[in-house]
This record gives sequence, C-alpha cells and structure tokens, in this order.
Amino acid sequence: MELTKQKVALLSGGTSSEREISLASGAGAEAALKEAGFSVERLDPAVASDLKRLIDGEFDVAFLCTHGRGGEDGSLQGFLETIDVPYTGSGVFGSAVSMDKTKAKILYETAGILTPSSVIVRKNEWNAETDGTGSHAIIEHILEKLGHKCAIKAASEGSSVGIYIEEGKDAIEQAIQAAFEYDDNVLIEQYIAGIELTVVVLGEGQFRALPIIEIVPKNASYDFESKYAPGGSEHICPARIDDVVAQRIQAWAIKAHEVLECSGVSRTDFILDPQGNAWALETNTLPGMTETSLLPDAARAAGETFPEVCTGLVVDALKKAGITAL
Repeated sequence: MELTKQKVALLSGGTSSEREISLASGAGAEAALKEAGFSVERLDPAVASDLKRLIDGEFDVAFLCTHGRGGEDGSLQGFLETIDVPYTGSGVFGSAVSMDKTKAKILYETAGILTPSSVIVRKNEWNAETDGTGSHAIIEHILEKLGHKCAIKAASEGSSVGIYIEEGKDAIEQAIQAAFEYDDNVLIEQYIAGIELTVVVLGEGQFRALPIIEIVPKNASYDFESKYAPGGSEHICPARIDDVVAQRIQAWAIKAHEVLECSGVSRTDFILDPQGNAWALETNTLPGMTETSLLPDAARAAGETFPEVCTGLVVDALKKAGITAL
C-alpha cells in the first residue's frame, strides 16, 4: 500500500491534567503529518461523537498525541486494539508500566539500570492511624533511607504534574500530602544533583537512540513551566558530555525502552551526577510534540525533520500491526 494514502486519525485532548499540552502536541503533529502528505483528521477522545467517529471512520492508523491518564496509560491503547485500529507508540503493557513510575523502577532495577533509591507511600497507609503516628513513622523511614532532600512524585502523572523537590521533614511531609491530590500512590526518591539529560529512542524491533539533549531549566528543576513556557528551559543537543558517557547513556535508554516493552518511540530522562553516574528517572511513551518539546529538537540534531519522524512513527505502527507500507 502507498504510505501517504493511509487515513490518519490524530488523537489529542482527552480528560487528563495534561489536556492542553496534548492539544498543542496534536497541532504540531498534524502540521508535520500534513506536510509529509498524509490525510489527517483530528479527534478528541474526551468527545463521545469523536470516539464513535473513530470506530466508524475506517481509519488506517491512529496517531496518538494523548498525554497522561486515559491516553498514555494503556486505556486508549486497549480501546484501539479492541476496534482493530493500529496506533503509534507502545502497547497496553508498555504504556501502563511506563506511566506508573513505581512499576517502571522495578523493571529498571531488574535490567540493571541505575535509578535513585526510593520509597513508595500509599494513601491508605499514610492515613491508616488517626493519631498521625503512621505518617510520622513513614517520614522517619524516608529520611533514614533517602536523606533529607527528596524528589516527591505522584506515581502516574506526567509533565511534572504532582512533582516536588523538597528538603527537610516538614517540607517533605507537606509535599507527600500535596502529591496525594493527584494519585493514591506517591514515589519518594533520593535527590540526585547533576546534569539533566533526556534520550529519545525510536523504532519497532530495531531501536536507535537520537542525540542526547541536555536540559538547562530556568527554574530550580525541570518543572511544568520549564517544560512548556517559551524560554522556560534551554535545550542543548548534543549534550555537553563526553562521547563515551553519551554512548553509555544512549545504551541505557535503549535498555529501558526494551525492558518496559516500549515500541515506536520513548523518551527516558536521566541525571548525570558529578561522579559520572547516569541515573534513570522515568520513561515517557508519548513524548510531547509542541514547539518547545524535546523530540523535535533531538530529531533536528540527528538531521531528521519532524515530518520524517512522524512518518516513521506511522510506519512503525503499521509494522507492529503486521502491515507493510511502501
């Protein structure tokens, strides 16, 4: 079949906390796909009539720009498999396990990928004792295991939503309570100071890592504003690190992609500490595609245009479904 004759349903929006970013990603990908010659129709999974259109529209492939819960956690992927529509990105398992940072860390450790020490706190345990001694004991355990400066993360949120870097008992306790507003499970990690790096991995079956991006945020950490506000961070690609170190980190990113059973595309974030250790933080299975996003930057550094990358994602989606496109 002729590739650009494929009818593409571009999905963006949804109901997660990342809806607005998803819509922006959809606009960026739509422009790239149209430039590549595809026929594209934008659909919003939050709209019932759009879901019906997806079922009835005889689309050849779904291009996913859905971020966060309901769009990146395996739910939408399962729906698309049920209606037999090939889709870009990882399958149900890879999407679900990568979305849950607590589960992804277990697989990192299984694969020998260095990742910060952590403690998982569950809301029911935190609130178990009405006199507060339960949460007090948890905090003491966190400080003893991880130290007095920690990263506190809602387990299944993206785009730095529900993530806090705090120091000291009271601040960490307040951050855990705040993170419970987003998720019933909270991941508390040992704080690692260093250079923030991210690696995009592409491909289906055979994987390749794009040049590493070094992130220099305007704020103290790579928070929501740093990710999406114009000028919120500087992206340096290739990163200003030794070539041997870069190759090692790229290999770890591919290993993370493999162990999490990702496909098509992933982006794994690392911290490179002063001793040269690269610590894996999380893997994103549907990276952003806005004007300030990292995937387009990495592609440019590799000598690829964004339309070429989007075309490759469509090819990988069809390949995953057993369909060969010219």
